Amino acid sequence: MDNPARASIFQIMTYDSDILIVGGGLNGPALALAMAQTGHSVTVIDALPQAAREAEDFDGRSYALALASQRLLNAIGIWEKVADNAQPMLEIKVTDGRAGEGPSPFWMHFDHAEIEEGPMGYMVEDRFLRRAFLDAMADQPLITQISGKTVMAQDATTNAVSVTLDDGKILTGRVLVGSDGRRSGTAERAGIKRTGWGYGQTALVCAVAHEKPHNGVAHQFFMPPGPLAILPLTGNRSSIVWSETDEEAQRINALNDAAYLDVLRPRFGDFLGDISLAGKRFTYPLNLTIANSFIADRLALIGDAAHGVHPIAGQGLNAGLRDVAALAETLTLAARRGEDIGSEQVLLRYQQWRRFDTATLALATDAFNRLFSNDNPLLRAARDFGMGVVNALPGLRRGFIREAAGLTGDLPKLMQGKPI
Repeated sequence: MDNPARASIFQIMTYDSDILIVGGGLNGPALALAMAQTGHSVTVIDALPQAAREAEDFDGRSYALALASQRLLNAIGIWEKVADNAQPMLEIKVTDGRAGEGPSPFWMHFDHAEIEEGPMGYMVEDRFLRRAFLDAMADQPLITQISGKTVMAQDATTNAVSVTLDDGKILTGRVLVGSDGRRSGTAERAGIKRTGWGYGQTALVCAVAHEKPHNGVAHQFFMPPGPLAILPLTGNRSSIVWSETDEEAQRINALNDAAYLDVLRPRFGDFLGDISLAGKRFTYPLNLTIANSFIADRLALIGDAAHGVHPIAGQGLNAGLRDVAALAETLTLAARRGEDIGSEQVLLRYQQWRRFDTATLALATDAFNRLFSNDNPLLRAARDFGMGVVNALPGLRRGFIREAAGLTGDLPKLMQGKPI
């Protein structure tokens, strides 16, 4: 039988915030805004100093937001802050081939006009998204931002969870959310193991300016070492995510800008005219890493802390935002029913909602990368035939378009553009 004194302590216990979020990238702030809208107090703890988040210069980083993710951003008040700097993706063209030889005669072409909802997605630069989130959180009285501090320890009890910062300060809450990336310290401190492997590939990421307009068309060109994505930005600019073997990527990244472009040009082609770099260059090692559990005692993981997948389909941030929408809806509905939002039965609902979808995405991106990132003649013939079939069947093509727009599966309300 429950101890009455303990029950009364639970009733009167106070918390610094209902929800403590570790990680100030994009998913963490998105969850903070979603939960604040439903009346919950939130603290966002970010290891980076705020000045590092406020940079105005374009550094080359951008995100492909599926239509469902755009709806979520609109629902939490972010889209209106970035809409003028967003580039709609109206078409996607997928081809196969080798650098300098041009694409194969088989391809897939997806056009947003084949669905009723609008563009399949939008490209938005990192600097605009981060500024929008910082400003929105600053305007929300239920959100507390702590920047430049690292979580050193965490502890969960029957009624609360606490974190200890590197300055010795202790914060308490009902739920702790790890949104701190693929090497999540939050998951590690909770004893959550990970499953995954490296691909022996590194992504070279940059942005280029080009002479001709892209007309809102995104391109995915599959080459033996890995895919090249050319994603439209505002103006005559495109974002590049270009995968090579680890050794080749290291060699290319060590080149000066002119030599780097000389390597990129035969892969990019001349369909947009001459190209030049716009912003900085980055590299990211590519791997698959899935947390063996998305929850622990009074803890939930979202985004890359829960699942890091290959960027071949550009679904990393979109999958994280779907976590945000699912967790926000799960916690909010539980609170309205008078449940303890940090209880195991509540957090299990979130995990059950997201686990299968995440596993499916991980397997699909892994299989797609293995199928296309090689020069096996039999596999080349099979994938070219497959692309030709998809392109020739309107119903199948429409299904792929809806998948790219994030409109399939058990969508949380925020991703339908509806309030919780």
